[in-house]
Amino acid sequence: MNYASTSPTKLRELIREGVITSPTAGMAKGYTQANLAILKKEDAFDFLLFCQRNPKSCPIIDVTEPGVFESTIAKGSDIRKDIPKYRVYKDGNLVEELTDISSYWEEDMVCFLIGCSFTFETPLLENGIPIRHIEENCNVPMFKTNIPTKKAGKFEGPTVVSMRPMKHSDAIRAVQITSRYPGVHGAPIHIGDPSAIGIRDIHKPDFGDAVTIKEDEIPVFWACGVTPQAVAIQSKPSIMITHAPGHMFISDLKDSELSVI
Repeated sequence: MNYASTSPTKLRELIREGVITSPTAGMAKGYTQANLAILKKEDAFDFLLFCQRNPKSCPIIDVTEPGVFESTIAKGSDIRKDIPKYRVYKDGNLVEELTDISSYWEEDMVCFLIGCSFTFETPLLENGIPIRHIEENCNVPMFKTNIPTKKAGKFEGPTVVSMRPMKHSDAIRAVQITSRYPGVHGAPIHIGDPSAIGIRDIHKPDFGDAVTIKEDEIPVFWACGVTPQAVAIQSKPSIMITHAPGHMFISDLKDSELSVI
């Protein structure tokens, strides 16, 4: 199937059936994808405050009531089953990756759907800016940085960034285009020298896959919704369930609805 032109409803169905288990970049072109963090109610307020204080990394798109697993931006969805791969963290340790987290679900859990940079890749492509990880059919490279997040309650940790290599001229246009999407990380937070934000080896991402960087290109870095996973490792909540990096929740919300221009 051509997943780029497949509807979000159909894609969620295929994911729930186990047909799709891969990263979701390039799927459901024109529709918003989201990062996920699930926490128990006792930690939900602190995490909501954390997201409010760190809107570049954690722009909230939807929050469920405790015990509710259908998102308001995806009719008929089941957040426990509609992501290709999940991660479960307990006391800061990654204990399991799986395709259905129903066995971990508790009635006091709250789901946070957080804006994803995959959303603004469609307008980048429409403006003739290549997206390397889509070209190479792999996951976007993501890196922990030395940029601290703003603490809220127990939650604190490093900012995670996603990286896309581009020509200088394309990088300037990418800033202009992605600035229109503050709800999905907005403009880049760094362009150029990776070491300036604490990245030692641009060819060894902490999450996702390495991609080719050509001689006439520079790395462009956006704040990333994988930040809560780095925060979970440092802050050690009793449990946090997330998406596996690159494996997103595909909503019914159109990208155009998140554009401020």
